[in-house]
Amino acid sequence: MPSFDQLTLDTPRIHMRPLCMDDAPAILRMRSNPEVMRYMTTGPWTDIAQATGMVERDQAALQKGDLVRLGMIRKDDNVFLGSCILFHFDEGCRRAEIGYDMDAAYWGQGYMQEALTALLDYGFDQLNLNRVEADIHPDNEGSAKILERLSFIREGYLRERWIIEGQVSDSALYGLLRKDWQARLPPLRSPV
Repeated sequence: MPSFDQLTLDTPRIHMRPLCMDDAPAILRMRSNPEVMRYMTTGPWTDIAQATGMVERDQAALQKGDLVRLGMIRKDDNVFLGSCILFHFDEGCRRAEIGYDMDAAYWGQGYMQEALTALLDYGFDQLNLNRVEADIHPDNEGSAKILERLSFIREGYLRERWIIEGQVSDSALYGLLRKDWQARLPPLRSPV
């Protein structure tokens, strides 16, 4: 995989770029919210060191080509909205996983669909991926809706896959094939 540390993507309303240390307070604010973290694989964050550690790990992984996590910055006012990521690359199978998080203040405004569309375009067009997978909590209806709008298909269900702060959780598995992404109608190039 190439280095992704200089990668930027733009949509009509969002500039997407690698995370930087200036993002750490916004990341902590977002990830300390129990509603944001409700369906994540860790509990709510409590310390800025968790956010700075994430930025440091991401910067190193981006440089090695291990993942692509981009912060979503609203163009109008430079507000940090959240992030989206392609990770767990399998070059031989041309496969990766996708993930995302967003500050709850910006939910329901079409930003995530806009950002994920750009990231999926990049993954299929530039990285030549054949398949992208998502693993979400089965109760996360918002995430399921976004994936389905983007042509993902629910393909599986794994019982008791995660234990998060002592709570056992299942996983719903979604997949998107390159041919399905290219065939979707109408093209999802802007927010709905």
